[in-house]
Amino acid sequence: MMMKETMVRIKLTDFDSLPVGAGQAVTVNGENIVLFRIYNGEVKAVENRSPHRKGGTLADALVSGKFIYCPVYDLKISLEDGKVQAPDTGEVKTFKVEVIENEVYLQI
Repeated sequence: MMMKETMVRIKLTDFDSLPVGAGQAVTVNGENIVLFRIYNGEVKAVENRSPHRKGGTLADALVSGKFIYCPVYDLKISLEDGKVQAPDTGEVKTFKVEVIENEVYLQI
């Protein structure tokens, strides 16, 4: 018998309050996450931690399309899958986000 996965939505913020092209840090269940409202209207979420071995946060990352650039180490990171683009390496955790009636939810 297959178990049905239960999806939980946690409201994070209002869509209109998210700045376009800038990060907004939130904490959910002890996890530090940064939301990005990108120029096409989508909202993406990744862990607020640079994949660089020396650390740092991504809340002040520069946004370019569906990528962000680490503000300290200039790593190019995909907001789609969290992977650092070559020639650099690394990865950050991504989170599923949904916008429903002007409210932004994290799906867990």
